[in-house]
Amino acid sequence: MAATARRATGRRPGDSGAREAILTAARARFTDQGFRETTVRAVATAAGVDPALVHHYFGTKEGLFAAAMAFPFNPADLVEHLLEGGVDGLGERLVRTLLGTFARLGAANPMIALLRSAVGHPPAADMLREFLTGAVLDPVAAAIRVDRPGLRAELCASQVVGILVAREVVALPELRAAETDTLVAAYGPTLQRYLTAEF
Repeated sequence: MAATARRATGRRPGDSGAREAILTAARARFTDQGFRETTVRAVATAAGVDPALVHHYFGTKEGLFAAAMAFPFNPADLVEHLLEGGVDGLGERLVRTLLGTFARLGAANPMIALLRSAVGHPPAADMLREFLTGAVLDPVAAAIRVDRPGLRAELCASQVVGILVAREVVALPELRAAETDTLVAAYGPTLQRYLTAEF
């Protein structure tokens, strides 16, 4: 009878089928409503599972988004790791980690596809901006101990997005061919200035 009741309410057992149902529902919600308006509860309802199961599989909404978009890592986790070293040297760590991660993933990196979509598709741009704000920019801003932390975090984001668009979307040849150490030396101090210098 318990099994019958569970089927009647549309709830799924916590197996791989439930995980795929959650991801399918999440992709649809994120695409239709964007990152900000999508809630874990709404995804759980659409998937026919308890919200606790969503948290069990994916942790946070940022983790769910990363999994639904087939990201090979959760940017929120990466930023948390980078911030463990404090703000000093963060600019260079950001550039080195970003370039190293993208080099390892290569052309199959789904984040490149989302970046391309965001360039010419406003809904994709909205979704990417909302996700990056919560997963990346807000934590970075919270770590900055000088004035205008939100602006400083967004200045860093503008530089990082510019690097990615130039290298991965526009594919500027000299930039693509440059060694990581060269780019870290060029971009790292600029990001660090955004984070800590007076302006």
